Amino acid sequence: MPAVTADTVSLPRLAGPGLGDIPRPVRKIVTAPLGYEGEGFPVRRAFAGVSKADLDPFVHMDQMGEVEYAPGEPKGTPWHPHRGFETVTYMIDGTFQHQDSHGGGGIITDGATQWMTAGAGILHIETPPAALVESGGLFHGIQLWVNLPAKDKFTPPRYQNLEGGQAGLVSTADGGALLRIIAGEIGGHRGPGSTHTPITLAHVTVSPGARVDIPWNTEFNALAYVLAGAGTIGPKDAPIETGQLAVLGAGDRLVFAASAHQDAHTPNLEVLLLGGQPIREPVAQYGPFVMNTRQELEQAVEDFQKGKLGVIPANALMPHRV
Repeated sequence: MPAVTADTVSLPRLAGPGLGDIPRPVRKIVTAPLGYEGEGFPVRRAFAGVSKADLDPFVHMDQMGEVEYAPGEPKGTPWHPHRGFETVTYMIDGTFQHQDSHGGGGIITDGATQWMTAGAGILHIETPPAALVESGGLFHGIQLWVNLPAKDKFTPPRYQNLEGGQAGLVSTADGGALLRIIAGEIGGHRGPGSTHTPITLAHVTVSPGARVDIPWNTEFNALAYVLAGAGTIGPKDAPIETGQLAVLGAGDRLVFAASAHQDAHTPNLEVLLLGGQPIREPVAQYGPFVMNTRQELEQAVEDFQKGKLGVIPANALMPHRV
C-alpha cells in the first residue's frame, strides 16, 4: 500500500490532548458488504447500514479492491452522468484515468486524488489505462461522494487533480503514525483539496502497537474506515478491522490504535478518516443524481436524456478491452 510515504521523524508533529479534551466515543461499527460496480470491479460498500443523518455530508463510499488483476481483467466505469454532489477518487495502488464532458481529465496513481464537482451536471468516465488492462496488476482505491447544499447544487462543474505529493503530511506526537491530509485541516495542518462543503479527509498509517490521538473539529461528524489491518478505536478500545466503519460521537479528538501483530500482507493499520459539517437538508438520490426533492431527480433524468448534462467529447476516452 504505497500511497505516499515519509519518514515520520522529520515531519511536523500534532500536539497531544489538552486539559478537558474529550475523545469521541464509538456509536456504531458496521462491516461493509461486498458488491460490484461499473463494468464489474469488486467493491466494499463502506456506508451500508449507516443512516443518512450519521453520514451527512457524505452520501456514498466504495473501497475499490484491493484486488490483484490478471492480464485483461482490470475494469472501470463507462461514460455516465452526475448532478448535485462531488465525486472523490483516491488511488492507493494502481492507476485510473478520468475524462469528463467539462474538459477535465488526467491519470492518478499511488496516492493521487481526482476531485470532480458535478454540480449542475456532467458526464464522465473512469477506467484503467490500456497498459494496465493488458498487464494486469494491483488495484486499490476509494470513491467517495460528498453532498452539496441546495445553494450549490447547480454550481458549474469543476475538476481538481491532486497529486499524492501535494497531501499535507504530519505525524502524531510520538511519531507512530503518518497522516496524509487530502482535504480540510487537522491540528492546523491542511490538505490541498478545495471543497464546497467543509470536510476533512485523511489517510492514516499506524505502526503496529502505536496509538493515535488527534484533534478533530467539534462541529464535524467523524467516521473512521479501516482500509487494511486491525486495531481498536475509541476510549473503550473497541476492536475494528479491514472493511469496517466506525461512526463516532461528539468530542474533541479521535483515538485509535494498531494491534501489535498484523498479518504478513498488511504490516500496518490503514485508516481513512472522514468528517464534515452536516448540511441537514433533505437528500433525494436516484443512481448518479443526488438532489433535495423527487421533482429535482425527475428533472435531472429529463435533462440527461435531452443532453443538457453534457455530451461525450469527440476525443472520448473509452474502456480498453483485450
